[in-house]
Amino acid sequence: MSMIYYLIAFAAGLGITLQTTLNSQLAKGLGGDSVTAALFSFSAGAFCLGIYSLLRGGLFSSLAAIPSQPLWTLVGGVIGACALFSYVVLAPKIGFSALLGLAIVGQLLSSQVIDHFGLMGSIRRPVSGLKLGGMLVMLIGLAIMLFGDKLSERFLHG
Repeated sequence: MSMIYYLIAFAAGLGITLQTTLNSQLAKGLGGDSVTAALFSFSAGAFCLGIYSLLRGGLFSSLAAIPSQPLWTLVGGVIGACALFSYVVLAPKIGFSALLGLAIVGQLLSSQVIDHFGLMGSIRRPVSGLKLGGMLVMLIGLAIMLFGDKLSERFLHG
């Protein structure tokens, strides 16, 4: 596997953190209106993707094929909009680290299930004990990140 794919995935993760921060600031600028902030952010992204698709020459043939696709395949857009909205709402309430740590663990858990069973047309990649151990380490890391300060304060300061 080419290292460039791993670098792009890493950059995408950095982008999600930046996107969450920017959307939170947008909501503040809109008087705390998280719904409208998510709408404008999602619309800006959809507009950019539309322009790119148009420039590539695939927009109209893809639009023509949409009605023949199973309805459930369009649910990804709804899930993405809900995720974006929840990020805008939750970031100021629980903090960026907690939000994205929990989101990443949720993504990892669901991706392990999808990979293991080859769900929704994905390639089946069985989950090994070693991968499960890695997930456990990540969960422990998340717990330390979320509760470490409180636990150390309780045990060190009694």
